[in-house]
Amino acid sequence: MPYCEVDRYADGDKWEGVRLFYRRYGRGATKVLLIIGLAGTHDSWGPQIKGLTGSLEPADDEPTRPDEEAGAGAAGAAEAAPADGDDAGGDGGIEVCCFDNRGVGRSSVPPNKSYYSTEIMAKDALALMDHLGWKKAHVFGHSMGAMISCKLAAIAPHRLCSLALLNVTGGGFQCFPKVDGQMLSLAFRFLRAKTPEERALVDLETHYTKEYLDETVGSSTRRMILYQEYVKGISSTGMQANCGFEGQINACWTHKMTTKELDTIRSAGFLISVIHGRYDIIAQLCHAKRLAERLLPAARMVELHGAHLVSHERPDEVNNAFMDLIKASKSAMKPEEWSAQPENVSETGALISTGPITVTMRTDEGANAANAAVAVYNLLGKLQLSFLYLIGVIVMGFEHMRNIVKVMKPVRVAAIES
Repeated sequence: MPYCEVDRYADGDKWEGVRLFYRRYGRGATKVLLIIGLAGTHDSWGPQIKGLTGSLEPADDEPTRPDEEAGAGAAGAAEAAPADGDDAGGDGGIEVCCFDNRGVGRSSVPPNKSYYSTEIMAKDALALMDHLGWKKAHVFGHSMGAMISCKLAAIAPHRLCSLALLNVTGGGFQCFPKVDGQMLSLAFRFLRAKTPEERALVDLETHYTKEYLDETVGSSTRRMILYQEYVKGISSTGMQANCGFEGQINACWTHKMTTKELDTIRSAGFLISVIHGRYDIIAQLCHAKRLAERLLPAARMVELHGAHLVSHERPDEVNNAFMDLIKASKSAMKPEEWSAQPENVSETGALISTGPITVTMRTDEGANAANAAVAVYNLLGKLQLSFLYLIGVIVMGFEHMRNIVKVMKPVRVAAIES
């Protein structure tokens, strides 16, 4: 199995033995690194791997052709790679690499949350690129993976050909989902989920729109088909370890992009796509729009009809957005040209917005609801990580009280007639 060994320092102590499990697909001089989000594994990128390479067959064990620059991690192999990471003069193919972040799947699970941050995980991704011998790559991230991608772009902008951010937020309080009855119910059920079946039910409602789940596919619904796939997938990799989940949550809630880092990304010269499902209840659209605005003129905002896993719900549109970004990068399109294209609503429902972006709150439920939402966001901005743990404490306390009540509940004894 392909693994990349990573050493990382945290809190002054060296944590040795972090191994990242990865997979490579396709062959070609154009390199694409896919970084998945919270609690996700590498195979969550299936629709994008298929769309970019034409196959879901791993290429890890195939012999490397002499005309390809990807090596096994030696410095000499890195020197042999094309300077731009694209297929100028190459075979025109695309090679994709995706991996399990630390804390999930087949990768190592460091025991302490201090071993997790988006910067640490960005350096993991950079180490993987070195291991593969990739000088540059198109870096595409989803959710937490998009936060990691932002950090990678700020740390090593010279290693990126382009940057795509799917369902991204700016971290911290922006990670907190839309607050309503549905979300509170989902959060409660997620924290209580102990089996793959329980976890799958919550994941489906969190990741997809109800409209998509209720679609009929043959004699079944998409909800039932996806449920079976989710249970199978979770069962094969196992439920994520608590310390891995808590560590990745910590990475999300402590993530922050400084003005200097955003300036570095914006001025690096590569093109950026911010792609988002407009009905995402986890990573809200307004935060993605705000980030895209801060990355102008290099960034283009692409809205799609979908939820948090818009990469699965609208794979063709997402893959087309990826290919547009790759092609524009290869043609050396200037950032101003990339972001100056007019607004366009495609037949599939994609909205490309590239001028100055005005972030507005939805007012479908009235101005009072909008004002209340703003007040909640401001409050969460101060509470940040502690708020999430507070919910966990409340849930655990509730369960503890239920157990106490069960134990102390008086036993009814039938009266004995004398």
